[in-house]
Amino acid sequence: MRDPRGRVLNVRKRGTVMLMLPGGKHEPGENPRATAVREFSEELGIDLDVDRLDALGVFASPAANEPGHTVVAAVFEHPFVAAAASAVPRAEIEHLEWVDPARDRGDLAPLNTEHVFPALRARDGR
Repeated sequence: MRDPRGRVLNVRKRGTVMLMLPGGKHEPGENPRATAVREFSEELGIDLDVDRLDALGVFASPAANEPGHTVVAAVFEHPFVAAAASAVPRAEIEHLEWVDPARDRGDLAPLNTEHVFPALRARDGR
């Protein structure tokens, strides 16, 4: 999710240091879109409309908080919803932050820096 300024909502799980997109592992038989909606609700208390998800891509990168592991993620965009402006961390989430995808930072998950943010910048024509 991006705010009206184009910043991307990122979260940090409790006990970790890297910011990443909200999300998680799918349940048995669950498709990636349903997983995205469920995880966003569990982690931030925000209900997304599965029909408004726009596929950005499926990407593989080193896992941010699990050295030696790779994460493969289906990534979607969803139009901004007003509830996101006042979202609070839930479940295993300790912190949330709106991140400018055009700014380099050292605390972002490789998935963001290697794939997601470049794809968003390309969509934006930057």
